[in-house]
Amino acid sequence: MKLPAPLGISGPTAWVPTALHTAADALSQGQVEEDAAADLGYTSLAVAELAAPEMAVLAARSCLAAAGVEAADVGISLHAWMHYQGHDLWSAPHYIANELGIHDAAPVGVQQLCNGGAAAIELAAAQLFLEPSRRHALVTTADRFAAPGFDRWRSDYGIGYGDGATALLLHPLGDDGADLVLRAVNTKAAAELERMHRGDDDFSPAARWHSPHIDMRRTKKAFLQAHGIAPFAAAGRERMHDVIRASLEDAGLGKNDASLRYVVLPRLGRKTLEQAYLPAIAEVAGSAEILDLGRSTGHLGAGDPAANLAELHGSGLLRSGEHALVINAGAGFTWSCLLVGKE
Repeated sequence: MKLPAPLGISGPTAWVPTALHTAADALSQGQVEEDAAADLGYTSLAVAELAAPEMAVLAARSCLAAAGVEAADVGISLHAWMHYQGHDLWSAPHYIANELGIHDAAPVGVQQLCNGGAAAIELAAAQLFLEPSRRHALVTTADRFAAPGFDRWRSDYGIGYGDGATALLLHPLGDDGADLVLRAVNTKAAAELERMHRGDDDFSPAARWHSPHIDMRRTKKAFLQAHGIAPFAAAGRERMHDVIRASLEDAGLGKNDASLRYVVLPRLGRKTLEQAYLPAIAEVAGSAEILDLGRSTGHLGAGDPAANLAELHGSGLLRSGEHALVINAGAGFTWSCLLVGKE
């Protein structure tokens, strides 16, 4: 989506629990195999006691306070997630809005799995341009990958899952400025890859019908046995090229633009990033420095993009006039790229 004008990002916040399950402990407890731990490359995964929506409320409160924005000034509230939100048939977005005191804006849920946070930012941007009176869009994410329904070390190939929540405010640029500026956001999908998370399983009448915990290894193995890795690898390379090139073009930047300081990776396993992401990025993003910010948290479900934006801002990584590409992807499959800058 080409933005008619840049938008401000204010108060980007990542609420990540302090409790960690270290890779060393997981190895000693037999919860991950030695070769798998080496391929994942995480030092630890974040582990929460709170439910996902409770974490989202905490992240959102910090975001609003940091931005100096009242809940009553939020024109739309979007919440994205990947995994279970704590109740079987229930709206987490409405709970979050009610807890925050957002009563005059419609809460909206966005479930595009790991790419949900990026999708919510893109949808929020569109809403702000369609309804300028809304002024502020609040985007939250939250996921908790707790047992017994999820095995954070073994439910997937190439990814370890950490708990946490994020929040940010998207708004038109004004005299008050912004922490970061969203200059472009682009998304591409390859729907033919949906079977990677369906495999050969029949449609079932209830959750976890086929196994006691979510098992993406089983479904991916079935896909790979039928199709091999080539279709996924080709689609990922092509779609990443597409979203990066489109974002650079929309922002008026070239591949080797001196202002392009960073490319920020999703918080996936080390081997997955090295094999599927880094070669494709290098072909279209020039010599920008690669940032991998997820070694101590793990993959935060729908929250990787906003968590990476929060770290870009909180650590002061971008200087005035510099830009970063924030890359993300999710099952389905979908790839997104946010191009952000510092005023």
